[in-house]
Amino acid sequence: MTATLIWILVVLVAIGVYLSWTAGRLDRLHVRMDAARAALDAQLLRRASVTQELATSGVLDPAASIVLYEAAHAARQAEEEQREVAESELSQALRAVFQDPVQVEAVREAPGGEEAAHELAEAVRRVPMARRFHNDAVGAARRLREHRKVRWFRLAGHAPFPLAFEMDDEPPAALVERVG
Repeated sequence: MTATLIWILVVLVAIGVYLSWTAGRLDRLHVRMDAARAALDAQLLRRASVTQELATSGVLDPAASIVLYEAAHAARQAEEEQREVAESELSQALRAVFQDPVQVEAVREAPGGEEAAHELAEAVRRVPMARRFHNDAVGAARRLREHRKVRWFRLAGHAPFPLAFEMDDEPPAALVERVG
């Protein structure tokens, strides 16, 4: 009788340790996901800021400046529900303005244009990487949260279900090919 109780106690402690380890792992994944989201937000903000700076610098023609400025402003001011759409529209505006290598060369030849083009190219190239890191962290957290043990024992607590950030983040080829 005593040996049975000891074995039951050992099994319960082992299950408790395993569930505690799983909850800790899930918590670390949520922290990683939050850090990746903060990095993504910083890269998106940097891209929009650099775009607005370039649009107001007088280096671009007026039509391109207006298109870029409005898209960057909309991306910076977008509510969370509309953020993916606004960031995709900024990507599309960047591709539309910088689809022609002649436009990129015109920017580079203007005073201060070389630094501005380089800074924009770097900002545009970092967004897909930051989004990929975020979505990888989201995928890992989702996979763990879908396990039965996590759902049955409510190991995720009250944390919202993680959502990937889906947007069009293809950089303009004419802008990034010369930097790369």
